Amino acid sequence: MPEKSLEDFIRQHRSAFEEEGPPPGLWTQLEKELHPPKKNKVIQMLGRHWLKAAAILVLVVNSVMIIQFLQMKKAQSLKNISPELQEASMYYTTQIEQRLEAIRVYPASVLGLDSAARKELELRNDTYQLLEAELIQNPGNERIKAAMVRYYQLKLDLLDKILDELRTKQPVRQKQSEYEREI
Repeated sequence: MPEKSLEDFIRQHRSAFEEEGPPPGLWTQLEKELHPPKKNKVIQMLGRHWLKAAAILVLVVNSVMIIQFLQMKKAQSLKNISPELQEASMYYTTQIEQRLEAIRVYPASVLGLDSAARKELELRNDTYQLLEAELIQNPGNERIKAAMVRYYQLKLDLLDKILDELRTKQPVRQKQSEYEREI
């Protein structure tokens, strides 16, 4: 019987159960809310990811600052530190380069030097770079300046000894100029 009474109750109060539908502008208003006008994509992305953008900006600024610092450090070379050492460096550099050119004239079989020894003969080898770095870090240190000059002197002496030995073993034939060949 409870089923019968429920049906009777629904029939008697049917008008109370029926309501009006939604107002006419409701669906258009809901569509506007579901699809709001899109903002600029960059601004929208920054709104969601502002912390990531700030971190990237900090990294870029720091990278630029580090690069500028390293370039300034590199620009502070030997010539800016000590003018008198620069003069000595120019003199010894030209002398050493002349000796190296004279050594390069000889064939590799006569020289008898491996690649490591040839690298050590070059002017700006590891020892030179170490001394230069020390001088840049301690620009007023006279001991380092003296060590640089001593390095140049020892390098020049070594190259002179190598050249003397090479000249005694096998003298280099001078290239004859065209005028000498004609005579």
